[in-house]
Amino acid sequence: MTDHHDDFHVEPVAGLPELPPEGETILWQGKPNWWALAKESLALKWVMAYFAFLGAWRSVALMAEYDVLTSLKGAVPFLILGLIVCAVLTAIAWTQAVTTVYTVTNRRVAMRIGAALTITYNFPYRWIGAAHLDLRKSGTGTIALELMGETRMSYLNCWPHIRPWHIRDPQPALRCIPDAERVAEIIAEAAQTQIARQDAPDRARAQTITQSGGQTPPAAAPMPAE
Repeated sequence: MTDHHDDFHVEPVAGLPELPPEGETILWQGKPNWWALAKESLALKWVMAYFAFLGAWRSVALMAEYDVLTSLKGAVPFLILGLIVCAVLTAIAWTQAVTTVYTVTNRRVAMRIGAALTITYNFPYRWIGAAHLDLRKSGTGTIALELMGETRMSYLNCWPHIRPWHIRDPQPALRCIPDAERVAEIIAEAAQTQIARQDAPDRARAQTITQSGGQTPPAAAPMPAE
């Protein structure tokens, strides 16, 4: 399911560790929006509000003993600390965004993630049971992939490219991507086409057996995972 490669490896196609096989076509590639990623995955606004609250609380507490100007100065250390923390979180979000490449082809969804240790996850459409779209007013959104069968993900290894709060049953996700609704439509159409193409030989074989033998064939066994 994963392909590991180091930073010195030259990708033949951006976001993929090797050239796509014959017949596979890239339909879309993109990255997370770093600002949306900072707000949603790192709760940047909540962190800012937390330190602003601490500063206000400190100022109010000092007003019982000092003048207004001195009381306001008491909030400065909290505000400075808040700015530092927010700057670090913003840098993390930006780094995650620029090092990530999401790829949608006519056969799979691939996620090249990781700033320090780069990992590529490949999800053929037959592994995906459903895709959940969380769309924002700005047009950015997250597409979470609900996996079927025994396929399992590590929440920590995949974070922040994972559906929030689904820890027991992690769902890899294309986080905070621009024009998410259009990308979801591309994935849905490609998945339907690919699954129908894979099922066609089984249906044809079943029809042939039924016509020749007059008996209903047993259900086809699921295809093994790649």
